[in-house]
Amino acid sequence: MTTTASRQMTTGKSFEYALLVQFEEKLKDKTNLEVIKNSSFEIAKGCFENVSETEKSDYLLTASFAVNFLMDIEPRLTNDIGKEDILQLEILSDQHGKSGDVRDVLAIRLLQKWEIGVSAKNNHHAVKHSRLSSNIDFGEKWLGIKTSKEYFETVTPIFNNLEKIRKESGAKKKWSELGDYHSSIYIPILKAFIKELKRLYKKDSKKVASNLVAYLVGNKDFYKVIKGKNSVEIHAYNLNGTLNLPFDDILPKYKTPKVPLPTEIIDICFKTDSQTTAIITMNNDWTLSFRIHNASSRVESSLKFDINLLKSPKKLFKNTLNISHE
Repeated sequence: MTTTASRQMTTGKSFEYALLVQFEEKLKDKTNLEVIKNSSFEIAKGCFENVSETEKSDYLLTASFAVNFLMDIEPRLTNDIGKEDILQLEILSDQHGKSGDVRDVLAIRLLQKWEIGVSAKNNHHAVKHSRLSSNIDFGEKWLGIKTSKEYFETVTPIFNNLEKIRKESGAKKKWSELGDYHSSIYIPILKAFIKELKRLYKKDSKKVASNLVAYLVGNKDFYKVIKGKNSVEIHAYNLNGTLNLPFDDILPKYKTPKVPLPTEIIDICFKTDSQTTAIITMNNDWTLSFRIHNASSRVESSLKFDINLLKSPKKLFKNTLNISHE
């Protein structure tokens, strides 16, 4: 793992832990709660304990602002139907992300059959990093429709060649030594990806459009909490209408509307003047960019997508809280 990647992991996990701590701190006197101390909890706690005191207090302060706001819009956090109604707080393992569940911290009431999840982000707005390789069926994994033989016939020789280069160099060969790898590797793979996505879309347009966003953005409703320098942003991805529910006659202080998923793809094309990025434009105001890149400086037989949400529906609730350091 590169130092930036491990640094990112440490800051990300520390922020998850800070959120859990603040949920516990603010809710323990209001309801019966239980923190689930699984291995993800221990990892996050370890990361938090390894950052500087300044960072710790910064994470806790940001988390405190976020949790206060979430308590305003989620009355079920503080309200129970009796002693048996226990609020469980849990940090999810990264494994969940692979199936499209992007939530990091979960608050669950089994008795009310209710849960809300938070995706904690430290200074970044990217949605997901997904890989392409000769054995990843992105159609099946992302959309629930198998990728064609033609797609694999196009990309497999390219990935196999990369694997050969990697093996022959004892995993030492760098991308920078491959010459113009954008034309020889990135462009043909991205073209094959675009062509295949169009083919899958023709097969089942509504399913492909909505599943693409659900998989990349998150297939379970969640709040995205993005920590900035002196602010915290909260976005409500209320795609299925499970967020922001009242408790009996106690209503949330703000409304976070249900966000419509796309039902059609309008266009899939290369970004202007780019050899590495595809833009997917959909109805209901959804636009995603897919930038293909190598995750490591050394040659590997897979490539990574950096996926960003360029445009999202006006109905997507967003709120920025400014944090004043007293």
